[in-house]
Amino acid sequence: MVEIAPLFAPIPGGPELLIILFIAILLFGANKIPKLARSTGEAMGEFQKGREKVETELEEMREGFDEDADFDGDDEFGDEDFGDTDDEFVDTEPVTSEDETEADTEPN
Repeated sequence: MVEIAPLFAPIPGGPELLIILFIAILLFGANKIPKLARSTGEAMGEFQKGREKVETELEEMREGFDEDADFDGDDEFGDEDFGDTDDEFVDTEPVTSEDETEADTEPN
C-alpha cells in the first residue's frame, strides 16, 4: 500500500510547543524573547499596512481604468477592441551592410 505524505506538517500540540519554547529560551535567553516577540509583531504590522496600501492603490487604478475606458463602440478611430494602436514599431538595431559584418568577424 502506498503511503501519502501530508502537504503540511500537523500543528504542534502542548508538549511540542514546550520543547520549542525551551529551545528558544536556550538560544535567545529569557530577557530577549519579549523583545523578539515585540519586534516580530511590529514587523507583521508594518507588512499588513504595506499590503493594505498596495491593495488600495490597485483598486484605485482599477476604478480609474474603468472610468476612463470607452467600451460603447463609439471610438473615433475604430480601434475600440485593441486599445491605443497609435504606437508604431521602432527598430533600434543599427543598420549594417554585409561587408561591414564580414569585416568585423574576419581575424586580422
